[in-house]
Amino acid sequence: MKCPFCSAQETQVIDSRVSEEGDVVRRRRRCTVCHKRFTTYEGAELRMPTIVKSNGQREDFSRSKLETSFHRALHKRHVEAAKVEEAIERIEQAVLNEAKREHSSGKIGEMVMEELKKLDQVGYVRFASVYRSFSDVEEFKDAIREVTKQ
Repeated sequence: MKCPFCSAQETQVIDSRVSEEGDVVRRRRRCTVCHKRFTTYEGAELRMPTIVKSNGQREDFSRSKLETSFHRALHKRHVEAAKVEEAIERIEQAVLNEAKREHSSGKIGEMVMEELKKLDQVGYVRFASVYRSFSDVEEFKDAIREVTKQ
């Protein structure tokens, strides 16, 4: 680790501690040249996969797009923010667990629909109507039947 004060390449670790959550290591270091002390934090960096859209275009996974989808589907619905956050985290974890470099946007959309089905029936139908591009009332009826047969 390079010293932030004198840019020396050699530093010593004086003390290491794991955070209470267990996901970050805090290290106290001392420069072997200027003898100043500083703290570093070490944590895992997870790389989210690339999303392949239906037109073949690729883009980085975006948690904010997931959040926007949920908020639009659940607009003016009484669903706890914590429940929405948990649903988004389950989707992210499922994507990470598959350990693929690329995922189709369709797969992500289906995951969102499954989570919405558990959270709120109206939100599910709203999302499905846009996601599946409903063109007539029968498609709405089918989505309602699908969500109510649970």
